[in-house]
Amino acid sequence: MNKFVTFICLLLFVSTQGQTAIFNSLLKKNVDRKGMVDYQSLKKNETILDNYLTYLQETIPTENWSLNKEKAYWLNTYNAYTIKIILTKYPLKSIRDIKIDGKTAWKTPFIKVGENTYTLDWIEHKILRKKYNDPRIHVGINCASMSCPKLGNFAFSESNVETALTNLMINFINDDDRNKISKNNVELSKIFDWFSSDFKKNGTIIEYLNNYASEKINEKASIKYLTYDWSLNIK
Repeated sequence: MNKFVTFICLLLFVSTQGQTAIFNSLLKKNVDRKGMVDYQSLKKNETILDNYLTYLQETIPTENWSLNKEKAYWLNTYNAYTIKIILTKYPLKSIRDIKIDGKTAWKTPFIKVGENTYTLDWIEHKILRKKYNDPRIHVGINCASMSCPKLGNFAFSESNVETALTNLMINFINDDDRNKISKNNVELSKIFDWFSSDFKKNGTIIEYLNNYASEKINEKASIKYLTYDWSLNIK
């Protein structure tokens, strides 16, 4: 019996690793280092993405999963389905142009996990933000827009998610196209405004930035927020 259980666990592990590797390969091939996406190429290989979405639907997180494995799963789910909803309406200029039955891309129930159907908003706000209490979630998920933290050209996994999120936050905060950092003045992405409560749980916005900024910011520095560019992050 123990050998049977071990065998089943091994099969599940191999399946999980294999499917993550497939999504990882898809991203590596179609997303450049700046987070720009070749949606035309992805459209031609949409069946590969669809197979990965089927895997996500059939692989339901359980209480035996580690927090890192869960987090990686939900981050990948959000990003894979965001790509999918873009492809269903491609070509388009912005994710904000998408309306399905009068609902935006974020409020459309189309994400299948087991018997449940979710929206992008639900995964972001009710699962990722609520359960993991990790501001780095905001650089892990991608809204397919130019001002959004760049989409990594890799899939998240149980083993890489912590390091990957930290690196993405470092890159985001120090990216002059998305945040303009100096000692006494900062112009920040609207993400730091919209989700300020997430970033201020253990201090001020400036204190959070200083954990990652290459140039240390004066605590009394002035803060302004940049206009958000919702145009598609197309390669």
